[in-house]
Amino acid sequence: MFSSRQARLKTLEALEDRAKQFRGREGTWPFRVPHEPVAFDPSALQPRVVLRFEWPDTRWELWAIGLPSGLLLYCDSDGREAHVLASVKRGSPAEADGFFLERLAESRGECFGIEMTGPAPERIRSSIGDREFLADVFVELFEDTDAGLEIADGGPDFRLAVVEWLSRVLTAPRSSGRQPRIADAQE
Repeated sequence: MFSSRQARLKTLEALEDRAKQFRGREGTWPFRVPHEPVAFDPSALQPRVVLRFEWPDTRWELWAIGLPSGLLLYCDSDGREAHVLASVKRGSPAEADGFFLERLAESRGECFGIEMTGPAPERIRSSIGDREFLADVFVELFEDTDAGLEIADGGPDFRLAVVEWLSRVLTAPRSSGRQPRIADAQE
């Protein structure tokens, strides 16, 4: 018990030191990103899953770790390795989660050093309950991609196809209201 707590603290301290070196880039506000990928072993941490995609033979997770300084680190993992994608200092983790998903979708991961390619996930789990917000995120993330072609299945209204697809594959908490958007925070 003591040794696992000590390992967690050492990992958090190391991540905190690295996060201080992150810089803002065009199109990532309010997030700061590393200049190169930061890989680490997340087994000592207790992350909060923001988004999980599942396919028959693999999965991808986006999760957040709260650091003692108040920074939130956004990380991803494919089950083999984990990377720190960005940091943010925001008052509300739920607000920051939504902002991160917006930025991820806008750049299809490119702003954070990842690429969102391949088939549509068969199952999705999200910590965000606002279905309208999630539909907007997935429209932007998958439109004009292989996953998007699979979701649309030749239909004329891509957003409507995404809403229908999400009704089959999404597990999320009950919506407790409208998810704050980046545009709201920038006004």
